[in-house]
Amino acid sequence: MSRASLQADLANALDHNRRLATRVQQLEKRLSQLLGEQAWRDSGLGAAADLDQLQRHATGLEQRMIDLQGQLEERTEELQAAGAANRELTRSLNHGQH
Repeated sequence: MSRASLQADLANALDHNRRLATRVQQLEKRLSQLLGEQAWRDSGLGAAADLDQLQRHATGLEQRMIDLQGQLEERTEELQAAGAANRELTRSLNHGQH
């Protein structure tokens, strides 16, 4: 092998080593995060998954409340219209008897 090819091989090996070192650091960071989350859950101080589930449930309940408020407003308007019609009918009947 020539000196130039050995230097190219060395440069490639060093570059590959840097990429592997970067990947190892990424994996160590992710492992640390996962272990931290697990320790947090195991400690009983909190559970990220439970919190996320509660937030989704709360969002669902908020949407349900908005839907029910809309239905209540519709029923209230219907009831008011029926009351007005009832009063008008009562007035008509009362005027017809006199």
